Amino acid sequence: MPKFDPFLREVIKYAFDAIADNMALTLMRTSHSGIVRDSLDFSTALSDATGQTIAQGVCTPMHLGCFQDALKNVIKSFEDKIFQDDVFIFNDPFAAAGQHLPDIYITSPVFRNSRIVAWATALAHHSDVGGIVAGSNALGAHEIFQEGLRLPVVKFLEKGVPNKALWDVITLNVRTPEKVLGDLQAQIAACKSCEKELGDLFDRYGVETVLQYADHLQDYAEELTKSEIRKVPNGIYCFTDHIDGLGENPQPVVLNVKVIVEDETVVVDWEGTSKQVPGGINPSFPFTKSCAYAALRSILDADIPNCEGFSRPITVKAPLGSLLNPKFPAPCGARGITGYRMIDCLFGALSSAVPDNVTADTTGGSTLPTISGYLNGKAYVFCETFMGTWGGTSKHDGQEGVPHMGANQSNVSVEMIEQDYPIRIKQYGLVPDTGGAGQYRGGLALMREYESLHDSALLNVRSDKRDFPPHGLFDGKNGKPSINILNPDNKPRVLPVLMTEVEVLNRGDVFRHIMAGGGGYGDPLKRKPELVLKDVIEEKVTIAGAKKDYGVVIIKNAEEFMVDSSATKKLRTQLAV
Repeated sequence: MPKFDPFLREVIKYAFDAIADNMALTLMRTSHSGIVRDSLDFSTALSDATGQTIAQGVCTPMHLGCFQDALKNVIKSFEDKIFQDDVFIFNDPFAAAGQHLPDIYITSPVFRNSRIVAWATALAHHSDVGGIVAGSNALGAHEIFQEGLRLPVVKFLEKGVPNKALWDVITLNVRTPEKVLGDLQAQIAACKSCEKELGDLFDRYGVETVLQYADHLQDYAEELTKSEIRKVPNGIYCFTDHIDGLGENPQPVVLNVKVIVEDETVVVDWEGTSKQVPGGINPSFPFTKSCAYAALRSILDADIPNCEGFSRPITVKAPLGSLLNPKFPAPCGARGITGYRMIDCLFGALSSAVPDNVTADTTGGSTLPTISGYLNGKAYVFCETFMGTWGGTSKHDGQEGVPHMGANQSNVSVEMIEQDYPIRIKQYGLVPDTGGAGQYRGGLALMREYESLHDSALLNVRSDKRDFPPHGLFDGKNGKPSINILNPDNKPRVLPVLMTEVEVLNRGDVFRHIMAGGGGYGDPLKRKPELVLKDVIEEKVTIAGAKKDYGVVIIKNAEEFMVDSSATKKLRTQLAV
């Protein structure tokens, strides 16, 4: 066995990471759609010749644990029919180990001395891939055939020559072909950047040395992960969470998890979770595994390499036919909401094992509003991953205006939306008194209002956390629930959290979405009065909210807010009984 220099290992590891991150930058800078360029709903990875992930780029953690299953399927499908400058494309969860149809994989082999030495892969969420709803996140779909264009593993380019027939099929089947084809070419550019930079690394250290260290990195990541798991107390940790349910008459969808920690291994078992549902929230099993990896990685302290070796000590189970391991032809288009809930559920279970390493419940991941229509005969599809807020922790309040840890994505700026679409953003900000009360307060809810500037636009919304708002931890209170309102200032109508039917928007119609607030951490009566005063001054908590939720009496003297210490002590004594 070769002896590995730990210093060279770190140099090569960071080189791999830089290559994957530069792929992400290339994809972002050359993409055409807002969902990729502005929301950052994409991921990149470098894999070895067998499909094992070596390094992952920034962006969406929930994507990244899926790459190994997808790449191994590509290699198995084509075996000895893979050539220099081939580019493969696929998206189907059942035929190609994909995630959902809007997430299209582009992957290409990296050759050196006439042999495959690595794979470069870029995955992007596309603005549209057809189907019954613009944006292809059809919550009301009953089968995957309703969700859009299904792509098995196919050569998009063979030996550098485009598969024109396939390009034509894609062009004809999506509502926004310029954006989709532009983003696909941006993904190809990202893979090319990986090939070039990996070639530079080979030139500097030698092909065999780099490949040996790539193999060693897998074993190093595995051992490091095991050493971190040993710090977690052995035990069985359980939790139950919910998705509100689909449509006008939602039936709660149950997620039930058992986390078994034994020495240096972890088993994540989803037995007891609801069966697959006739709606687009069923995730593929590779996605289910990926969400478990993302949650577990976030509670470990060490700087573990972003490679497949990390996942070796972790086993994920879900009954076939359940929500988290559905059978064909289950629809998967809006499966992201279930991914967020899996991570939230795992945090709930792990809170008893590592209370200082988790947050109280978050806003529940991104809300995905889609507003679409036709202007001058040409389709437009606006969609964004509207992110929000976290729950409190054992050390600080919940953060606001940040993504869920499962998807390191970004809210689109008001100016970019209004420049590109017939939409006006009327309001965008934080909502007071919405964070769950606690010794450390949950983050505040975000609110956004979208006004349609022309007739016959179609609105579709994926949201959650109304009937089951974000939970607090250790006597912390729940965050306030989410709500969707059509025309809030003129005959307001509440819309479902997970819309199975699109809503028609005419000129001047306004859609308001208020996210759920994050859960609180710890007893609210233990929150320092000066922190409550600071929240009141910053308009995060009202005077009435300070008194009701924290037992802190705030008075206003001239233009100055002050804590009435005597009244506060008396009130807190009464509330503690």
